[in-house]
Amino acid sequence: MIENKHSIIYKTIGKNLKKRRKELGLSQEQVADKIPKMDRSKISDLENGKEDFVFSKLLSLCDALDFTVLDVLKKD
Repeated sequence: MIENKHSIIYKTIGKNLKKRRKELGLSQEQVADKIPKMDRSKISDLENGKEDFVFSKLLSLCDALDFTVLDVLKKD
């Protein structure tokens, strides 16, 4: 469960991950296939800011999307 005070950060991360995935023309399933122990529904939850995550999973997701942690934290 994500604490209310952090929900904006999680939503920003999710929005940036989804945007990058779409830029690369990848489905959630294709991204999940690149990351051990991650499935499509987890990708969906992360993109929608509904999922708390371990930092190492974020790093793996950034690697799969050829994206940096700094990029994923950027606000519009």
